[in-house]
Parts: sequence; C-alpha cells; structure tokens
Amino acid sequence: MLIRGLVILLLCQLAGTVIVTATGLPVPGPVLGLVMLLGYLVKTGGPSAHLRDTSQGLLKYFGVLFVPAGVGVVTELQELRQNALAIAVAIPVSTLLGLVVTGMLMQWFVSRRNSADA
Repeated sequence: MLIRGLVILLLCQLAGTVIVTATGLPVPGPVLGLVMLLGYLVKTGGPSAHLRDTSQGLLKYFGVLFVPAGVGVVTELQELRQNALAIAVAIPVSTLLGLVVTGMLMQWFVSRRNSADA
C-alpha cells in the first residue's frame, strides 16, 4: 500500500509540473500539485489509509530535506547580510498574509460546510 500512496503524491506533483510547464503559470509545479492533491482530498473526504500511512512515513524523515537548505544559508551569508532589511520585512509580511488568507479560507470552508449540513 505504500507504493499506491506514493504514486498518488508523485502523480499530483507531476500533473502540477506539467500544467505549469504547458501554461506558463507563475506558480511552482509542486505547489499546483499540492492544490490538486487538496482538491482530491476534499472530493474523497480525506486521505485513505494508504495515503495517510505513506504521508506519515515520509514525514518521519522530513527534517533531512532541510539539510541542503541549511547548507545553502551558510554558503550565502554574505548575500543574506546585504539583503537583511528586505528579508526582515518580507518574512513577517508574508507570514501575516499567509495567516490572513488561511483564516479567511478556513472561515469560508466552515461556513460552506455548515450551509451544506443545514
């Protein structure tokens, strides 16, 4: 069952990448793939057991994926110092925007669910 869950995850990523490449959308392919996976999960009522098991197995090793990013930060310290102000502004602003959008979407989903239940 691990293979089936992994195939679903990889197909969503592949489909997102193909669509972005074909249309030239200004969004990374894997991000579009995640949106497609979210649509699949909403449509099916949540993850199946095999998808849940696969995802939990991958999350155990998620920290290893941050090692290259950490190395990149260390090798680009001079660049980070030169752009410290822009980074210091961009991180809190993007975090706040992300929280606001997430909150608004959550309220919309909850109100949609409540109106469907009524």
